[in-house]
Amino acid sequence: MDIFAKCEMKQARDLIDQGIYPYFHALESRQDVEVIMEGKRRIMLGSNNYLGLTTHPEIVEAGIKAFEQYGSGCSGSRFLNGTLEMHLELEAELAKFLRKEMVITFSTGFQSNLGIISTIVGPHDYVICDRENHASIYDGCKLSYGKMLRYRHADMEDLERQLQKVPENRGCLIVTDGVFSMGGDIAKLPEIVRLAKQYGARVMVDDAHGLGVIGEGGRGTASYFGLEDEVDIYMGTFSKSLASLGGYCATSERIGFYIKHTSRPFIFSASMTPASCATALAALRHLEAHPEIVDRLRENSSYARECFHRKGVRIIEAETPIVPIYTYDVLNTLEKARLAYDAGVYVNPVLPPACAEGECLLRTSYMATHTKPLIDEATDILAKVLKEDA
Repeated sequence: MDIFAKCEMKQARDLIDQGIYPYFHALESRQDVEVIMEGKRRIMLGSNNYLGLTTHPEIVEAGIKAFEQYGSGCSGSRFLNGTLEMHLELEAELAKFLRKEMVITFSTGFQSNLGIISTIVGPHDYVICDRENHASIYDGCKLSYGKMLRYRHADMEDLERQLQKVPENRGCLIVTDGVFSMGGDIAKLPEIVRLAKQYGARVMVDDAHGLGVIGEGGRGTASYFGLEDEVDIYMGTFSKSLASLGGYCATSERIGFYIKHTSRPFIFSASMTPASCATALAALRHLEAHPEIVDRLRENSSYARECFHRKGVRIIEAETPIVPIYTYDVLNTLEKARLAYDAGVYVNPVLPPACAEGECLLRTSYMATHTKPLIDEATDILAKVLKEDA
């Protein structure tokens, strides 16, 4: 059999032919609340730019200055020639912000999960995952060679059943998203921590969608529940609230020192570029100086939910900027996404395997910089589109 037979991708080509292929729309402007995409104005409800900082003048200027001072790249890994003084500065300030002893930065958020999980979970260890965890967590588990167990989404009884399968003489790490990226719900962290203590496991939280969104001053999921001392490892990304590119691991000095000396994705990848590092640091400092921006984000998200309720649109209820709309089957979801796009609103269709069969969604997400008139306009368009027969 030809190894390239799988590359035909007939389904995707059929969607292109039908005019409902939803991916790779090209931006022609900055990532903002309004964008120019394929020649037309669209209200952006499909971004993870939660604090709206990608266009903030001070943050953009920080990136420009770093580009001028350090050049375009580091040309090596952090382990060797690729460590800038700015990397150390970012790690120190983020560790202080997150109230952890140590932070290690990675080149991407995806790479952070690969680098942390594959290093901590050895061939004889167990890792237990919520079924709706991000793909990078699953790939980190595969890379670890440990035994992976999964529990039904947010089902603490099922989590306990999985913990009971772990032999007493084996290490165990529970990994969960803090804020789940598709549904927008928050992990049941108090129950997870309680079960981890009961069964001698450790806890890691992927806070990619929690940093800058929930918790005191945007410190994330553990802060939201007052459990900062009970979570062993935080992972996060700079590509969402902190308006840059890269990721991090926040943990104790002992664990961090081990990861930075043994993690293959950390040791064998080039470090964050100077501009990415500078913009993440500038965004972090802006968040620290302006914690009220997190309140504005929460207010906008609540306002969007109120708009959908008034207009009869059924949504998944949560407390985050991720507001998914039920569309159920794949074809309907793609058609509604296309109608919304043509009418001037960009949203993300959520299809299997990112959701269960028959539970497809349109994922909308909001920024602190959205205005009420923009939210009114966008929710009006979506309410109208959802009532149309495609």
